[in-house]
Amino acid sequence: MNPLNHVAIIMDGNGRWGLKYKNSRNAGHRAGLNTVEKIIKETIKNQIKFLTLYAFSTENWKRPKKEINYLFSLLENFLTNRIDELHKQNIKLKIIGSKSFSKKLNKLLVHSEKKTKNNVKLQINLALNYGSKIEIINAFKSMVKKKEAINIQNFSKHLQTRGIPDPDILIRTGDTNRLSNFLLWQLAYAEIFFEKKLWPAFNEKDYNKIIRKFKKIKRNFGNI
Repeated sequence: MNPLNHVAIIMDGNGRWGLKYKNSRNAGHRAGLNTVEKIIKETIKNQIKFLTLYAFSTENWKRPKKEINYLFSLLENFLTNRIDELHKQNIKLKIIGSKSFSKKLNKLLVHSEKKTKNNVKLQINLALNYGSKIEIINAFKSMVKKKEAINIQNFSKHLQTRGIPDPDILIRTGDTNRLSNFLLWQLAYAEIFFEKKLWPAFNEKDYNKIIRKFKKIKRNFGNI
């Protein structure tokens, strides 16, 4: 059976779910947060060490300002009310992306990372204001500035995921089959699962079904 260390998820479909069932995109984002908590618990049960969640991309700034503000208020409330619980569960939180938000949210993000930095049961990488193309360009700029040899090993050290194993699995919900500028370098050999369910409808049974399927896949990494 394949070892499973890292799951990455594109949590797509919150807004569509909200419009379909609650006549409100924001209601979908709120429901999606409940799914996040369920998947975190299931990730721990499966003894998976890394979980990367695509929460807000560099392209998501194109959305209506009211929706963006609501998303950030959800995140602020979550960090304010739940970071102590995550810490007690020995969960580490790391932010990948640019912390270019309000002073309050930036402060909460820094505090959450600092508070949980020594935890080891599960590391949650929260991709906020993240875009893989920008990450790759910045990595090359850093290498050139330091006059380092350009190779795979050195390049990986300049990514925001340095020190983190590449994802074994990518899950995208929402019946959309694309990567949307997410971990383009890191996902080179990930097993990809596109799910029709919208994120708020995704559940523990769906997650475990993917995990079981992954463990049975023959992974060649270019070999035969």
